[in-house]
Amino acid sequence: MKKILWLLILLIAFQTLRAGFDDFFLKQSLRVDYYHSGNAGSEFFSLKTLLHEPFWGGSLNQLVDTMNFGNHKVEVYDLAEGKLIYSRGYSSLFAEWQTTAEAKLVIKTFEESALIPFPKNPVLFRICSRDSTGVFTNRFEMKINPNDYFIRPAGSQKWPVADIHISGDPATSVDIVVIPDGFRASEMDLFLQKASDFARYLFQFEPYAGHSNKFNIRAVLAVSDSSGVAVPAEGFWPETVVSSSFYTFDSERYCMTTAHHRLRDIAALAPYDQIYILTNTTKYGGGGIFNFYCLSSALNQSSPEIIVHEFGHGFAGLADEYYDSSTSYESFYELTLEPWEPNITTLVDFASKWQDLLKPETPVPTPDSAEWEGVTAVFEGGGYTAKGMYRPSRDCLMHTFKGKVFCAACNRAIERMIDFYTK
Repeated sequence: MKKILWLLILLIAFQTLRAGFDDFFLKQSLRVDYYHSGNAGSEFFSLKTLLHEPFWGGSLNQLVDTMNFGNHKVEVYDLAEGKLIYSRGYSSLFAEWQTTAEAKLVIKTFEESALIPFPKNPVLFRICSRDSTGVFTNRFEMKINPNDYFIRPAGSQKWPVADIHISGDPATSVDIVVIPDGFRASEMDLFLQKASDFARYLFQFEPYAGHSNKFNIRAVLAVSDSSGVAVPAEGFWPETVVSSSFYTFDSERYCMTTAHHRLRDIAALAPYDQIYILTNTTKYGGGGIFNFYCLSSALNQSSPEIIVHEFGHGFAGLADEYYDSSTSYESFYELTLEPWEPNITTLVDFASKWQDLLKPETPVPTPDSAEWEGVTAVFEGGGYTAKGMYRPSRDCLMHTFKGKVFCAACNRAIERMIDFYTK
């Protein structure tokens, strides 16, 4: 009898291990559009709509997130079994805005979306945010029946899609969709050239260069009515397809869009893991948010470095390593906690970061002097904070563009993320 019981247990365990993508999902996407509202000390989520998209660009193997990155996380549970079948961490423009002075004065609402593989059976959909101790806490949940006739098909946008750099199956590749903003119909050739430049620039830098055969890059030829992007301080407000704007959070070079649902409508025309917006301007600026989207000026002379820097944020969850430039943030990081980003540390839990990359003789913290140039160490200053936050290198593409290389900690984080999407 005991033998039979153990065989049954082993059989159940085996079936659980075998259960994978095809057991729970179709190779399509369910997009949950919602509103994220609140102020510096509160947040709440409200549903807008559910959409059925034709592509799933993500992995068929890495269904449950093991990185633990981001300020938020989406979780999907099979309703019948109560089993976690999908999760992904991400961050948001709202989470950044919460750290600004304005967030102490007003309540604001931001558009956001969560993309999950389309479920075959009813699921419990959940959004979590980190609490004051850094722990993910449930903020919103709803049951979703994939047969609900209120799930509307995506596809109102009909823009053409161009292949820029195709390596293989979306399930085993990092898929990037490049979207133009501020390019008129007569400027689509210019955008295509800049989309090709995007791929060329990205693969100029390691570790992307050595893994170029693991990336797919597609461009959506979405036409704007006007050229350029908004510069509010100059009274310039062109009509563009995703309404990008400088002076986000009143920071001149921070160029982002809050038209997130429109952005996702355009991105839905191709399979994607990452969204990158190229803006039709020579003005320096951009931004990148982990698993949200990235944006940069297409025509600036520093475009190669800007592109790879912002993609570091959006793709690998890398933090800014600079601390001496003005931002609109107030106390962006809680210095009594270890930040989730892999390339900065408060030393609260340094063992979880790049401690294993240090040579035994490296002092912690490390003097920020020429003696330690080019050495992986622990230099004070990073994450917009001069004291109490530490970075791995004196310089890095997440700090300045001078050296044109990623530090060892960033390089490893990028490679791990490439593996996560492609293996």
